[in-house]
Amino acid sequence: MGHAVAVEPSPPVGAEQSLSQNLCWLLSQASYTYTTEMTAEMEALGISPRAQHVLCTAMGGEHTQTELARMVGLDKTTMVVTLDELEAAGLAERRPSPADRRVRVIAVTEAGAAKVRQGEEIARRVQARVLSELTPEERDVFLDTLARLVTGPLADPVDCAQKPRRRAPRV
Repeated sequence: MGHAVAVEPSPPVGAEQSLSQNLCWLLSQASYTYTTEMTAEMEALGISPRAQHVLCTAMGGEHTQTELARMVGLDKTTMVVTLDELEAAGLAERRPSPADRRVRVIAVTEAGAAKVRQGEEIARRVQARVLSELTPEERDVFLDTLARLVTGPLADPVDCAQKPRRRAPRV
């Protein structure tokens, strides 16, 4: 059995050598490409990855629209549009909270729960395909490390004069 040889990744085609070590560019490129692949795969369900995230998170408990927006990482306007689309499709409802009838919580319908299950299967399949480039050990380390970064130093965006635009396609 031979020893694994560490190979320095070559820079992406058409990119400067510096981009292959630029965390901002690497994360942005990975996010954009992965999101477009997920979007394409979920089109058959008639749902976007963003809507999938909202439904899946809403299934975790009774959350207001504002709480869901914060949890998923959406601005208020995008959340309203997303929930309007989910309600129109019969996948979610805004309902009075059992704890406080003045507050509305987002409830996932049976049809929405079925979409979540189907979407989760697609997400597992896409993730497995993308991560197949890594060994099982590398996958675990990669996901654990990325989760630590996202819940640690990258948990909250800082305020800045001009917010960066997200590249995710509008769906």
